[in-house]
Amino acid sequence: MSNQKIALSSQNLVLLDAAGALLSTVMLGIVLPAFEATFGMPGRVLYVLAFLAFVFFVHSSYCFLRKPGNWRLSLKIIAIANLLYCCLTLSLLLVFFEKLRAPGLFYFMLEIIIVIFLAMVELKTAYRNSAPGDHNK
Repeated sequence: MSNQKIALSSQNLVLLDAAGALLSTVMLGIVLPAFEATFGMPGRVLYVLAFLAFVFFVHSSYCFLRKPGNWRLSLKIIAIANLLYCCLTLSLLLVFFEKLRAPGLFYFMLEIIIVIFLAMVELKTAYRNSAPGDHNK
């Protein structure tokens, strides 16, 4: 296979972000609380994270449907929000470490890795599209 790179458009990244936030909302708001003993994270904490994921879903969906003139700014805002969400999640992992079980630790670490990867792609795309002379917003 050749050295081809799959370039995601800014609009598709925002849609991917919305889909991921919706998945997180369902996992954190429905699935994990139903198995709190298996994962170990307190339900009240899961609901707060689910609410934040839902806010991210609404924002990313709005950006996707609105099709803003400045995709770079939208991607930067979404990426920074994602990174802050990861910092919050990591902090909660440390606070509740004693209560966490292996499946919970695995789930949250995997989520953090995926969200950080997505945020890095979003930032890279936002800055790539903001090169001098590039008018593709």
